[in-house]
Amino acid sequence: MKITQKICSLALAAGMLCGLCACGQKPQETEAAPETTDAAVVTTEAAAPTDEELADEVAALIDAIYVQTRTDTTDEDCAAAKAAWDNLTDAQKELVEGENADPDYFGRDTGDAALDDPRNGDEIGKKELLVVSFGTSFNDSRAKDIKGVEDALAQAFPDWSVRRAFTAQIIINHIQARDGEKIDNMEQAMERAVANGVETLVIQPTHLMHGAEYDELKATADAYADKIATIVISEPLLGKVGAAASNVNADKEATAKAITAAAVKEAGFDSLDAAEAAGTAFVFMGHGTSHNAKITYSQMQTQMNELGYKNVFIGTVEGEPEETACDAVIDAVAAAGYKNVVLRPLMVVAGDHANNDMAGEEEDSWLSMFGASGKFDKVEAQIEGLGRLGDIQAIYVAHAQSSIDALN
Repeated sequence: MKITQKICSLALAAGMLCGLCACGQKPQETEAAPETTDAAVVTTEAAAPTDEELADEVAALIDAIYVQTRTDTTDEDCAAAKAAWDNLTDAQKELVEGENADPDYFGRDTGDAALDDPRNGDEIGKKELLVVSFGTSFNDSRAKDIKGVEDALAQAFPDWSVRRAFTAQIIINHIQARDGEKIDNMEQAMERAVANGVETLVIQPTHLMHGAEYDELKATADAYADKIATIVISEPLLGKVGAAASNVNADKEATAKAITAAAVKEAGFDSLDAAEAAGTAFVFMGHGTSHNAKITYSQMQTQMNELGYKNVFIGTVEGEPEETACDAVIDAVAAAGYKNVVLRPLMVVAGDHANNDMAGEEEDSWLSMFGASGKFDKVEAQIEGLGRLGDIQAIYVAHAQSSIDALN
């Protein structure tokens, strides 16, 4: 053992005390010095993560599941994001901010998910009616709009097993992470059909038109042509697109009548004519698309005009076609002389676009922009998806019936 100079000095002093203790007193004992090494040892505790660091970790986990592709770790990733969120304090949750993450991802109350039905059960049987939707993370709208259509189809075709698929994996992940509800994507639904021995599969899209989502749905279905004996894809809500803005059809006419009647009733008018007399216009806001099916929105405006609905206008969030952009619609409504405006979604579900882009409090929402224009006395919004309307559900039932009839 190596002895330091200090310890040697203490030992010498102790010996001298022993020599001086002639009275018989016992000298004071000293404790042995601990062993030492040449290298100094420094111990420090790791600093606790800050509120911002904890919030950033959750934001990163949310961004990791805000993707359109399902992976082998999606289930675990969804669970990890929710667990990390639950461990935050209320103050820390307000700090969550990422590329797509924000406090509303887990924190916004969109209704009771328990009222929904994912329709992902097995024991399907030989005949399946697969209802395919883009999807929404707004629980109330999912239960009223998407489930509303599914329930109507299940009632109309009791001999068929009705199942669900969403085409937006981002939405599926959001619902699973926040509410624990698992919804099949298109591939999972097709695999489920194969595993259950389905022989006849009728796919009923709830999409508005033959757009990008419909194309992706068809491509996925085509990939299973050699695994399921018969696959038939029904028409979306508005039917065939048509080549020109002047092309309309029975589906567009039925939809135009149904959505306008619902809007007029909700606004408290006895008729559309009564609303016009009161200076009120109705603006239906769709999504918009760069797909060549965007002409469908122009056709819907044509349909409104042909029905004599002078105070009904069609717009889109994306502003495609150009004449459906918010500023263009504001100018059109003002030029027609209407001073009161009712906004309503031209969407199957009243989800994020309806609640935020149309009726949100931000300055770039349609409600805010119509108000800020200074051209109108009153602007209000109705937040209801098309899927909850009985007349719209009837169109989907008719499309499914046509596909089933074609099988025979």
